[in-house]
Amino acid sequence: MGTIIFFLSSGLFLGWSLGANDAANIFGTAVGTKMIRFSAAAIVCSIFILIGAVVSGAGASGTLGALGSVNALGGAFVVALSAAGTVLWMTKAGLPVSTSQAVVGSIIGWNIFSARQTSIAVLQKIVSTWIFAPILAAIFAIIIYHIVRIILDNSRIHLLRLDHYTRVGLFIVGAFGSYSLGANNIGNVMGVFIPSSPFRDITTGWLQLTGVQQLFLLGGLAIALGVFTYSKRVMLTVGKGIFRLSPITALIAVLASSLVLFLFASEGLRDFLLSRHLPAFPLVPVSSSQAIVGAVMGISLAKGGRNLNFHTLGKISIGWVATPVASALICFIMLFFMQNVFLQVVFR
Repeated sequence: MGTIIFFLSSGLFLGWSLGANDAANIFGTAVGTKMIRFSAAAIVCSIFILIGAVVSGAGASGTLGALGSVNALGGAFVVALSAAGTVLWMTKAGLPVSTSQAVVGSIIGWNIFSARQTSIAVLQKIVSTWIFAPILAAIFAIIIYHIVRIILDNSRIHLLRLDHYTRVGLFIVGAFGSYSLGANNIGNVMGVFIPSSPFRDITTGWLQLTGVQQLFLLGGLAIALGVFTYSKRVMLTVGKGIFRLSPITALIAVLASSLVLFLFASEGLRDFLLSRHLPAFPLVPVSSSQAIVGAVMGISLAKGGRNLNFHTLGKISIGWVATPVASALICFIMLFFMQNVFLQVVFR
């Protein structure tokens, strides 16, 4: 059991890193505009991330398994650890990088080391979401911004009541976004451990937890810890550094990015669309960082593109490009040492 806990610790570290970087972006705009206190945001974010991870986390994790099935616990440990180290490095620089990109890079590094072929079709599907997700978030933000502006222009809501409605709205969409994040991104944290999971299904009365759900519960708790301990700096980067948001535009940004995460995580929505022969979004872990940055850019464009901080955007873009490359390289090197120095099995 001690060995299992040690190997799973890298996944928990990755979960902590995701909480410190990606998960905080759900409430980053609300905290950045001082509409919601950080402590309140962290509590709501953590609760709904746990619910989303356990209830709906299985869907998006399958895509990472198709990219590379890490079939040894030692290999899964290294994949998660290298991704976590990459995310932590970027987080210390105050950049909202993509945990999804870090995990994908690590899996490719494992594929190369173990002489496994990387599925180009699956990789193309994943990479396409890195491009499409922020664009879709920007489109949602532009549409919602214009709808909200029309509503406000044609209503006579008192400023104090509007402020109250906005705070409540930020909590609601933040909870929705946190649920979607847990469902979509828990596969990044614990997905590589699924093929070698040590947990067995538990059934106690009304409670039934599969081995995968137990993994996801542990990962969700690690994400929550990351939100509480190390996320505030990235929140302020997203909430203030890219584009100055008002409380109402902060709500719009959170709602737009949350919709994107939900679309790429909901098995129910995908099955509903496919049953009616309609196009559906693939179940792929996407980055909350990319979604929120796209939403903030969409609001800026809806307002004429004024005051957009291109310097901050440039730094974020560099982080997005460097993340998968650095993670793959770190993973390959660590796998070599794990196998040849520490004599651990990293693939079968």
